[in-house]
Amino acid sequence: MYSKKWQLIIAMALISCGHLSCDNRKQGETAQATASGKMPKITFAEKGIYDFGTLTEGDTVEHVFKFTNTGEFPLIINNITASCGCTTPEWPREPVAPGAAGSIRVRFNSRGKSGEQNKTITVIANTDPAMTDLQFKALVNPKADSTKKS
Repeated sequence: MYSKKWQLIIAMALISCGHLSCDNRKQGETAQATASGKMPKITFAEKGIYDFGTLTEGDTVEHVFKFTNTGEFPLIINNITASCGCTTPEWPREPVAPGAAGSIRVRFNSRGKSGEQNKTITVIANTDPAMTDLQFKALVNPKADSTKKS
């Protein structure tokens, strides 16, 4: 009889611990959802693919992609990668405060390129999602051959 009481007490304690661990999991999920809602968010002023238009082979052009940190914590851009060596990005190295604006300058060198060019720049930051793609395009016409005589 005495051991049955202890067994009952132990069973009740284990059931209570099980309920507490389920509650902790729910609290953890709620906390994670709240934190991700406050994460830094990079919001660009323009949407879609930026079009440089028609270029002559050898032209270098640039565009500034403006953004705002619409999250509740400082935005830190860790790195930016380009789809080819013809594209050079420049970005702020210091954190961008919540509500503050920043910009990413992209230079495209069309030397050695011809035809339709579609390029992607990937921004890697402390945001959710961690990677954001920027895109641009250009139509590169061949350079006129100056050695030909008319």
